[in-house]
Amino acid sequence: MAEELSLKDREKEEKLMRMRHSLAHVMAAAVQHLYPDAKSASGGSTGDGFCFDFELPRNLTEGDFPSIEAEMQRIIRQDIPFVLNKISRAEALELFRNEPYKTELVDGTEEGMSVTVCSTGNFPDVYSGPYVESTGRLNERGFRLLSVSGAYWKGDENRPMLQRITAAAFNDGKQLNAYLDRLEELKKRDHRLIGREQDLFSLHEDAGPGLCYWHPKGGRMRVAIENFWREEHYKNGYEIVFTPHVGKSWLWETSGHLGFYKESMYNPMEMDNTDYYIKPMNCPFHIMIYKNSRRSYRDLPFRWAELGTVYRYEKSGTLHGLTRVRGFTQDDAHIFCTPEQMDDEISEVLRFSLYMLKSFDFTDVSAYLSTRPEGKSVGAAEKWDAATEALRRAIVRAGLAYQVDEGGGAFYGPKIDLKVKDSLGRQWQLSTIQFDFNLPERFHLTYTDRDGTEKQPYMVHRALLGSLERFFGVMIENYGGIYPVWLCPSQVQVIPVAPDFIPYARSVWQKLRAAGIRADIDTGDDNMKQKIKTAQEQKIPYMFILGAKEQDEGTVSCRIRTGVQQNGMPFDSMLQIIQEKIQRKEQP
Repeated sequence: MAEELSLKDREKEEKLMRMRHSLAHVMAAAVQHLYPDAKSASGGSTGDGFCFDFELPRNLTEGDFPSIEAEMQRIIRQDIPFVLNKISRAEALELFRNEPYKTELVDGTEEGMSVTVCSTGNFPDVYSGPYVESTGRLNERGFRLLSVSGAYWKGDENRPMLQRITAAAFNDGKQLNAYLDRLEELKKRDHRLIGREQDLFSLHEDAGPGLCYWHPKGGRMRVAIENFWREEHYKNGYEIVFTPHVGKSWLWETSGHLGFYKESMYNPMEMDNTDYYIKPMNCPFHIMIYKNSRRSYRDLPFRWAELGTVYRYEKSGTLHGLTRVRGFTQDDAHIFCTPEQMDDEISEVLRFSLYMLKSFDFTDVSAYLSTRPEGKSVGAAEKWDAATEALRRAIVRAGLAYQVDEGGGAFYGPKIDLKVKDSLGRQWQLSTIQFDFNLPERFHLTYTDRDGTEKQPYMVHRALLGSLERFFGVMIENYGGIYPVWLCPSQVQVIPVAPDFIPYARSVWQKLRAAGIRADIDTGDDNMKQKIKTAQEQKIPYMFILGAKEQDEGTVSCRIRTGVQQNGMPFDSMLQIIQEKIQRKEQP
């Protein structure tokens, strides 16, 4: 059920936040002292530390961090009190007359209202608290500056680009060091780094930011994921549909996207005196398929799935590798059912979601049940209640821990979000199961019931993996680039030990490919040890090393990426082992 932090835990969190917020103020004071021409903007605590934004005369680098940290430590040792003063708006504007960003913050206050200023020594800032009593209460060994990056003022890409310094901060050096060690592991697992090292994908800012280019090896992995996805959907009673990439404006007006979502949509294209929009979602197109024929209760439920590529405009500052992009392929499905079928359909979707996540080794799953937003929803209250209860019952039957997000549902229906923890303990939202009372009504969807009356079907939006791009990025980091055999872009690397054995190596390679194994052959000029090292660096699970003995006996010597080597193995025996590992979705 929903969990609340204990009073003791809340006090710890508040104390940590106060400490981090105070350190942000100290960092701003240090930067202002070291760079007198700096203009400080705003900052505060973050989930793991603190940050502050500056306009500076030059671009900072990580090489500047030691001097900033040293100045911060000097300020902390001086034990300077954090002094709060309330002054008039006019006084504040005069105080910050040379600080344009602080002046703008003060300008944002109502006329006649006082402004609270926090000062340490001769450094004043607009109060955004809370703070500790004095800098001496801060641990000078409990923080570390981590990075400097660009950040638009107030997050608006039309405003000045500032420099954001981000830092980590914890109660003591031991906690900080543990966090820094974890950061190093995260860097090693960064899907952008691994994607580059394994030649899986690329992003090209000059050709279009937020758009992914899948390379051949990444394409192999995507095909494996898509084939598994399709097979499992057919097994679970779904039909696969394909829909267009663009649609006339009336579709998006009727769906409500142009009213609620226009800022995230690309601009229209005019053709034949009509505006067309590239699709941000697949649902209106699935609805058009539903409306193509009269529907009876005997036809329902319909379970229609699509790997549909959609495009959404994300601000450039929010783009991040594959996990935040502008063009992506949605693992999408819509279920049209009767009210009587609702419970069974939701339970089955949740079971299917958990099965799919488990297939990629995501087993630590928690659920979040989002309910009706007060005063901002469509659909009758009794429908909301019935749908919310159906979602809750499905979660309980699945034995999942869950929290309730009161009022967190979309305006068109309640939902379940499934969040997984990866191998580093980070939580990611992947699967979503969401009711929709809006679209069936807007598009006048009906079915003929047993009594001959026309009724409105229930519609459920459902994504199991989310989007292929984001899921791929999360999956890479979860595995750290070391995948189970079924997902590996290259499952076997064939390595002839000398040019004389290339013909035999080619025959082995061709037999592997004929058996459906993703195999490559290295006929380059490197020596055998270098070829093995290259395959090892690429995390290829099996290396077939072929020389005179293997050629004469018609066998293979197999080196597994774990370091184990099996010599003189019959080809068919080794092939069977690999196929079994693929079938079971296991590591080699």
